[in-house]
Amino acid sequence: MSLPHDQEHAEKAALTNILATLGPSTDSAETLEHMVEAGATLFRLNFSHGTFEDHKKRLDLVRSVEKKIGRALTVLGDLPGPKIRLGTVPGDGIVLETGTDVVIRSDLDEARREGDEVILPCNYERIAAEVKPGERVLINDGAIRMLAVDTDGVSLRCRVTHGDLATTRKGVNLPDSDLTIPALTEVDLKAVDWSVEHGLDFLALSFVRRGQEVLELRKRLAAICTAETCGLAFDGPDSEPRIPIISKIETPQAVRNIEEILDITDGLMVARGDLGVEMDVAEVPIIQKQLIERAHAHGKPCIVATQMLQSMIDSASPTRAEVSDVANAVLDGADTVMLSGETAVGRFPVLTVATMARVLHVTEASLHASEAHSARPPQKPRETRERTWAIAHGTWHMAQDIGAKLVVVWSQSGGTARALSRNGFRCPIVAFSSDIRSVRRMDILYGVTSLHLNEVPQHRSDFAQMADVIILERGWVNRGDPVIFIGGKPLDRPGATNTVAIRYAGELTPGELDDTMMFH
Repeated sequence: MSLPHDQEHAEKAALTNILATLGPSTDSAETLEHMVEAGATLFRLNFSHGTFEDHKKRLDLVRSVEKKIGRALTVLGDLPGPKIRLGTVPGDGIVLETGTDVVIRSDLDEARREGDEVILPCNYERIAAEVKPGERVLINDGAIRMLAVDTDGVSLRCRVTHGDLATTRKGVNLPDSDLTIPALTEVDLKAVDWSVEHGLDFLALSFVRRGQEVLELRKRLAAICTAETCGLAFDGPDSEPRIPIISKIETPQAVRNIEEILDITDGLMVARGDLGVEMDVAEVPIIQKQLIERAHAHGKPCIVATQMLQSMIDSASPTRAEVSDVANAVLDGADTVMLSGETAVGRFPVLTVATMARVLHVTEASLHASEAHSARPPQKPRETRERTWAIAHGTWHMAQDIGAKLVVVWSQSGGTARALSRNGFRCPIVAFSSDIRSVRRMDILYGVTSLHLNEVPQHRSDFAQMADVIILERGWVNRGDPVIFIGGKPLDRPGATNTVAIRYAGELTPGELDDTMMFH
């Protein structure tokens, strides 16, 4: 039996997934194809940079590679969010001296000096009304640190506690202030509409502070999405049709409100860049662990992002500290790890992906070789006593008892695959669906390799036989290895999963698989 081209590269080297940011360094089909071969299966469009025309070209490139290799690829759109920035600063910038006072105003276009005093423009019109004395004001990722000392509602006076050079359009962080700035700007809303129109698989919401902001994006998506244009989120048959939302956690307010955010969002991203600016950088590793644990408790996937292999933007090898950082994300339980500038503008995008994949593989091999671990059923979904989550938990015990090499599931909308992934299987989960959108979205889940079929098998026995042939042909198992098969009736109805069977690879009647059933 000959299988499509994706058979050569479909097997994941690791259970943890790699999300690579697209940019000038990835703008060729050959580079993208090599990145997939190296281990990247998810790609990020950063709406903070470039035009919609740029993003369309990169999206089309991913889809063309997807079609060529016959392997579904996932695209996440990252919304810019309400970034507060300085206005124009003339020349090469203005040095803000430690101990001096600086005034910030929103009604100016350009910085100026009045005597010995520097006045800086800012694009947030309520900054002087909402920042209170004693609260921190940070510029350029914290390179400049100030404390607000006085405000009249128009001018915000700050005292510089750590000076540096202030230049045009540098970011301003207000970690202590309760701001009324909306999470969705006009630019964000245009990007949301574009993402729906062009069939993106996930949307990342920046600078989330509370659950209400995630709900606002859900409402926006519910108003413009249909099942045909966006498919269902991970929640199953009762889910609203929309693009799933990944909430970026990068503010102290989001950390404090993480439970209400997780109740509404579809997943988290630990965005350590701004998080490390707005909070004590020494706390970030602990917060990372806590956020991953809380995401797991809610049954939601979690991405760890920012500066994972930062030195590989210019260097062909990472630092030892970066390798440890990637490994620790695996040990913490991340579903996906993300590369930003390393692939978007770096000199070695393919090598960077291959390096990350190698670290994931070695770290996971160490985990697999350790003593048997306990099941980790997510707390919140388990409390619902829903059948899917109970089946997933029970399957974990069956897999442990028989030493299963693989779990095979038909997961039409991705719900069962998500439930299985949340239980911490140390063997791969292969998930099938006839919905290409669900296939792409399942690739964000730990341990899940998703496959698309153009046709739905008529019976569960047909599915088991077909899957048996595929997993043997791909070399995922050897003949006689124990495998668990999960399905429902009918297979393609979300929420119908109700059957678990233990099989041994090759015991079903061998036969040729019709290649036309596979994704092309």
